[in-house]
Amino acid sequence: MSDVSSLYQGKKVLVTGGAGAIGSNLTLALARAGAQVIVLDDLSSAERWNVPSDPAVLFVEGTVLDEVLLKRVFAEQPSVVFHLAAFFANQNSVDHPEHDLMVNGMGTLRLLEYSNLAGIERFVYASSGCSIYGSDAPLPLTEEFMSLHLSTPYQITKMLGELYCNFFHDHYGLAVVKPRFFNSYGPGEIPGQYRNVIPNFIYWAMKGRPLPITGSGEETRDFTYVEDIVEGLMHAGVDGNVIGQEFNLASGAETRIVDLANLINAATGNDAGIKFGTRRKWDTKSRLLADVGKANSLFGYSPSTPFEVGIERTILWFKENWDQIEDSARFGPGMSSAVRNVGPADD
Repeated sequence: MSDVSSLYQGKKVLVTGGAGAIGSNLTLALARAGAQVIVLDDLSSAERWNVPSDPAVLFVEGTVLDEVLLKRVFAEQPSVVFHLAAFFANQNSVDHPEHDLMVNGMGTLRLLEYSNLAGIERFVYASSGCSIYGSDAPLPLTEEFMSLHLSTPYQITKMLGELYCNFFHDHYGLAVVKPRFFNSYGPGEIPGQYRNVIPNFIYWAMKGRPLPITGSGEETRDFTYVEDIVEGLMHAGVDGNVIGQEFNLASGAETRIVDLANLINAATGNDAGIKFGTRRKWDTKSRLLADVGKANSLFGYSPSTPFEVGIERTILWFKENWDQIEDSARFGPGMSSAVRNVGPADD
């Protein structure tokens, strides 16, 4: 992949959800590239300390549903918008479907409306490959296949966001791009009740607890290191031939959940092993594997982080930030050692 960092020099960029794992790493990459970055995040599933401390970064705390704040951030005149903010994720949306619809549906619509009125150069919408394709798509998953039979409100509203993007592109000519993330992981993701499997596994392993798997452990996911996703996003924000396109950002490799658990236990020296629970009703995908050929043909996307290396880097981030992570871990009462809500992956 060619380096496009220089194309961000002097640009103003809005990153919604910029305190999250992908958002914070993207914000850091943009600031290092010479961009001025406005981060909008309500900290509902992230922490202020996770936002890069840089004079080029302006942090605004609030929700994408707050039109006063939207007017404020668009008054800064960003030329590129990365819309990563979302009500995350599957189990959370099952528990709170109305709030999921408001944030992921209405929030995305408002961002598109303000972006269109402001005449921005590019709107990059963070979609979810784990949502769009449903459970019956042939593997590897390609962009041409979509399903109307989805398993959670989160999956429905992530698809809704893509449909709204298509409308604003087709009707108004807004330059939208729709990267579809697959099971992202890496430094920056705080563990919690509704978070993904990898940060939760690392957290419990470092506390010497057995790693809970809801299912057989034979399920697979396409885990993608956050820096590889950020590389794809940097291209999505400036490359000319990606406008109007959707494409997978994934590793293009399958990993069994039981192998993930064993890897993390070994890397952290956790002797507590694994415990198994009943698969969650909505978790209908036994395998996930993405085809990244379209992203490769569009801008040379080629994920370069070996899975074991990515896990090592993530564990190191946990060790370096353990006190803050321990204070910020978002588990409900009795959840810190429970099996419920932890399975192959949420996104």
